[in-house]
Amino acid sequence: MNYLKALLGDPRHDVLLVGYQAAGTPGRAIQQYGPKGGYVDLDGQRYPIRAKVHTLGGYSAHADQQDLVNFIKRMRVKPKRVILVHGEESAKAVLARALRQRFVDVEVCIA
Repeated sequence: MNYLKALLGDPRHDVLLVGYQAAGTPGRAIQQYGPKGGYVDLDGQRYPIRAKVHTLGGYSAHADQQDLVNFIKRMRVKPKRVILVHGEESAKAVLARALRQRFVDVEVCIA
């Protein structure tokens, strides 16, 4: 959020939204109002959106645990670190445990 607050108002920057942005979230507001020169409320403060906004589709927000494990399994070069940033805390904890068991050389962090 700190990066968004600092950079959204500057037209020299780009914001890349990956996948589906749920209604009522800052991502959806940025996606919807950014191209129109609108604003987004972050932590109770209004920020103008002057940065260019892009959406990268193709990543499913509905992948289940096995799909996510398989996503990493199919990588030719495994990542050194995976950071789980989206989802319910309990679901992230379960996924982190599964990833740690399957990929012992990959650091798994929960943000």
